[in-house]
Amino acid sequence: MKFTRKAKAQWKGSGKEGKGTLTTGSKVLENTQYSFHTRFEDGEKGTNPEELIGAAHSGCFAMQLSFLLNEAGFTATTLDVDATVKFEDGNVTHVLLDLKGDVPNIDSKQFIEIANNAKAICPISKLLKADIQLEAKLL
Repeated sequence: MKFTRKAKAQWKGSGKEGKGTLTTGSKVLENTQYSFHTRFEDGEKGTNPEELIGAAHSGCFAMQLSFLLNEAGFTATTLDVDATVKFEDGNVTHVLLDLKGDVPNIDSKQFIEIANNAKAICPISKLLKADIQLEAKLL
């Protein structure tokens, strides 16, 4: 399977005082605001690259895990994945994927084994150079 996706960023002004917008090809994000303040401070409405990486990573991982569970004969009732992206000194250094899964008829050992495999082969995991940690809990 091959496909491409597109997104667009527009920035106006200096790094600290400027502002930008992000638009995705699907238009889920359309002229969504981002700025120095939304990236490095809190309080202003808008997004930031690290938040978007967290959304992409948690979504990709959850879908990959669902496929692997299906291959093993299981179907998840729910997979909740929180991604915490750590930014330090100009680099994304760490991503914590916090997984809570409700998967009928699977034991905890097999669930964690499949989850770790999903973490390793998820396309966004493979894209990132950061340390990626997984905490998994079967409900």
